[in-house]
Amino acid sequence: MIKRRFILLTITCVFMMSCKENKKDETSVTQTEEKVIAKDILGNPDYLAISYGGYRQKSRDKQPTIPELKEDLRILSAMGIKIVRTYNVQPKLPHASNILKAITELKQEDSDFEMYMMLGAWIDCLNAWTDKVPNHNVESPNNAGEIDRAVALANQYPDIVKVIAVGNEAMVKWATSYYVQPNVILKWVKHLQNLKVEGKLSKDLWITSSDDFASWGGGEEQYHIKDLESLIEAVDYISMHTYPYHNTHYNPEFWGVPQAHKNMPDTTKIEMAMERAIQFSKKQYDSVKNYMKSVGFNKPIHIGETGWATTSSGFYGDKGSKATDEYKQGLYHDLMRKWTNNAGISCFYFEAFNEQWKDAHNPKGSENHFGLFTIEGKAKYPIWDLVDEGVFKDLTRNGNPITKTYDGNKNILMKHVLAPPSEEEIMVKR
Repeated sequence: MIKRRFILLTITCVFMMSCKENKKDETSVTQTEEKVIAKDILGNPDYLAISYGGYRQKSRDKQPTIPELKEDLRILSAMGIKIVRTYNVQPKLPHASNILKAITELKQEDSDFEMYMMLGAWIDCLNAWTDKVPNHNVESPNNAGEIDRAVALANQYPDIVKVIAVGNEAMVKWATSYYVQPNVILKWVKHLQNLKVEGKLSKDLWITSSDDFASWGGGEEQYHIKDLESLIEAVDYISMHTYPYHNTHYNPEFWGVPQAHKNMPDTTKIEMAMERAIQFSKKQYDSVKNYMKSVGFNKPIHIGETGWATTSSGFYGDKGSKATDEYKQGLYHDLMRKWTNNAGISCFYFEAFNEQWKDAHNPKGSENHFGLFTIEGKAKYPIWDLVDEGVFKDLTRNGNPITKTYDGNKNILMKHVLAPPSEEEIMVKR
């Protein structure tokens, strides 16, 4: 009897020691994960970034399920994506919190799965998105709740949330439905930075605002105000947006084919136009950098959004700037990744998958077609090579295997590709 008790006691002790070791290992893993901080991953080409929305329907009322989000995240991970960007944490739209749950489940299922988040808090002015006149000098009372929810999620998932972005294109003045003055963004950035000092947020969490290059001082002088200087001082880095695609209509000087190139093959004209598009983005990046330095600061600058649509029934289509197709998207994506990776700039490429809610009443509206994948899960031209390499083997979206658009036939694709207008044609249209 005594011998049996001794054996049982020995087994119990071994079991308890084993449990302690396992718990120690789990703690060690958690601590290791939390040591991966924004400073390490932003600007690191080993941590590719992308803007991600998992919406499949024409309305956001129909939220993607956790299994659908996991399906998408596996696809993005297979591409080498390790940072996703979201846009809001509204209570009726639990998209961001569901992504965090999905990432957590994937990490539990596979210890090698690695994904982080730039969490967006949406900021509006008073009367935004209503039938009343927006008051751009007063903020929406909803902003405080948005910030509180972002803080709660960052504290709940410190191993995943590495950045909080206060607002998305919230200061740029063409966002007439909702834009606010820089002092509103500054108020909330300071609030978050104070929470870090007080130990109520991780000191390693980076705080920014994601906005158009002009809002960061790279454009018109109307943006060059004291509050913007204070905002640049307050953020941990600048997240700027650049869209040569939209500027093929609004500021197309770079886009037109020069007279000296008129006899070149169309593919050459297109390739040279896309090189000019990248130079356009580089100039916008440099303009923000130069303004920042002119007011006495030297913060990292990363690209929070940039992309190229593949369908347009409007300004950018066949009857407009002729900018829109998968071939040009492929050139832009490759050139943008090459530039930013080499320069140590994170690029949250816009975007992972098409989302049809963005212009629900116009199926061919360009806003619905910025994805590298269609809603069904077909890979567009920029990532056909990844399909060939087999990185999506056994992965699906909506039950569909990942295949190529146009059945992978480049000749068929090129029938839909047009060279940009000449400089003369652009001048006439203007």
